[in-house]
Amino acid sequence: MARLTILGVGPGDPDLITVAGLKALRQARTVAYPVAEPGGEGMAARIAAPWLQPEQQRLPLHFPMTTAAAPCRLAWRCAARQLLQAVAERPPVAMLCEGDVSLYASASYVALQLQTMAPSPLRVSMIPGVTAMAATAAAAHWPLALQSQQLLVAPAPETPTALDALLAKAEVLAVHKVGRRWPWLREALQQRGLLPQALVAERVGWPDQRLIPAAELPPGACSYFSLVLVRQAWPPVLPWDAGDAVAAV
Repeated sequence: MARLTILGVGPGDPDLITVAGLKALRQARTVAYPVAEPGGEGMAARIAAPWLQPEQQRLPLHFPMTTAAAPCRLAWRCAARQLLQAVAERPPVAMLCEGDVSLYASASYVALQLQTMAPSPLRVSMIPGVTAMAATAAAAHWPLALQSQQLLVAPAPETPTALDALLAKAEVLAVHKVGRRWPWLREALQQRGLLPQALVAERVGWPDQRLIPAAELPPGACSYFSLVLVRQAWPPVLPWDAGDAVAAV
């Protein structure tokens, strides 16, 4: 095992951790995980809780909920220093990441930071995890992309104009971090005739998971941990006639 492994634990269901991720987690003597507030539990740690062992040392890493450059860079440097110290004192170390390690993940920034700070012998391994959009598509039997369809993954846009720019680039759109943007986003999808072809998911993999056709969700705010899948078109070759495709969403 690498002295430091960064692993995705999936979106919420502990059973969605990969075999490789679980092996690395079980071998770790130190388990690091992100928290939004000092003293907080952290969602990645909650997901992995059934697999953690009492003798493993816990290392919470504080990542504030902000996009401001200065506090983010400070948090990444502090996390990297803490991880390097843990690797020196109690290896191997596993850092947990909700979802996947490379998709909108704090772990990605930490990995980049470590490249500038870590001693050359440090071996870092990154193990991918199940993404929320993949878990959503599987749970809803909603194929993300078929044949040569283009799939675009993006954070929720802030304006209808920005939404149009995204829709112009792909036949299938996966919009993350919807939250408070849902009221106007719902209206924009309705105006464009796409509301019947969209699916909303909240807290995928958690006990209170909700998967609902977008047309059935009123315009109130969604959970921060929500996403919308939008299908603009189906490919020409399907098990049914193209005219019946919309009814199959």
